Amino acid sequence: MKIALIGVGNLGLSIAQGLVDQTNFDIEQLVLTKRNVSNLDGWKKHPHVLVTPSNIDAVRASDIIILCVQPSQINTILNEIKDELDEKRHVLISTITGRKISEIAEIVGNKVAIIRSMPNTAISVGESMTCLSTNGTGKAKIGLAEEIFNAMGETLVIDENKMQAATVVCASGIAFWMRLIRATTQGAIQLGFDAPEAKHMATQACMGAATLLLESGNHPEEEIDKVTTPQGCTISGLNEMEHEGLSSALIKGLMKSYEKISQIMTEK
Repeated sequence: MKIALIGVGNLGLSIAQGLVDQTNFDIEQLVLTKRNVSNLDGWKKHPHVLVTPSNIDAVRASDIIILCVQPSQINTILNEIKDELDEKRHVLISTITGRKISEIAEIVGNKVAIIRSMPNTAISVGESMTCLSTNGTGKAKIGLAEEIFNAMGETLVIDENKMQAATVVCASGIAFWMRLIRATTQGAIQLGFDAPEAKHMATQACMGAATLLLESGNHPEEEIDKVTTPQGCTISGLNEMEHEGLSSALIKGLMKSYEKISQIMTEK
């Protein structure tokens, strides 16, 4: 498997780390591109990793091209590489926020397999929730995309009209959960724990809650009911958080992110 990551910013580097550390399939070559490759020197020590500022060289050396550039850069990149794409060989996977498959196809053509993906930065530790959608040509290759991203977390194939919402819940969502963990950490410090202890406790509690839901299949309220007793400390804390607008703030934040993606989609 020959994979190119075009535009290795934060997400691109996370995917690269996941591919190197988390996958158990054979990567014959991994190509990383960036205009300024000086901060990628450490990657040169990895076997089978090629670092280059040339997107064209990356496409020529790869079968699977994962686009990780900013939305404002995508048209320039696609116009640069379109003549190098071989419809029988290449699979184009986009991680670009707010850019539809049809917009990509307008530049590279409908005969190229195009898959739209939305992973998050937990892909670097094999725990991403990655949503996938595809054009007609890409349907034959969706299994390949699932194989790649399942090796670094879990995947869900969805209709493309839900990708905007998936971006908010999964990609932006990881930042929202980080903020909740930070707030819990700050509270634990105020209650007397030092910072490393507080962070560890908050993080493990979050992981425990997520694992309970994933493994049991229960609704969150079912698990909440197990730890709330009449006039107890847990329900007192939960009610205070709701009085202060916890659920409302989270939902409003999700909707605001959704609106921002809508704005991005109109900026070409």
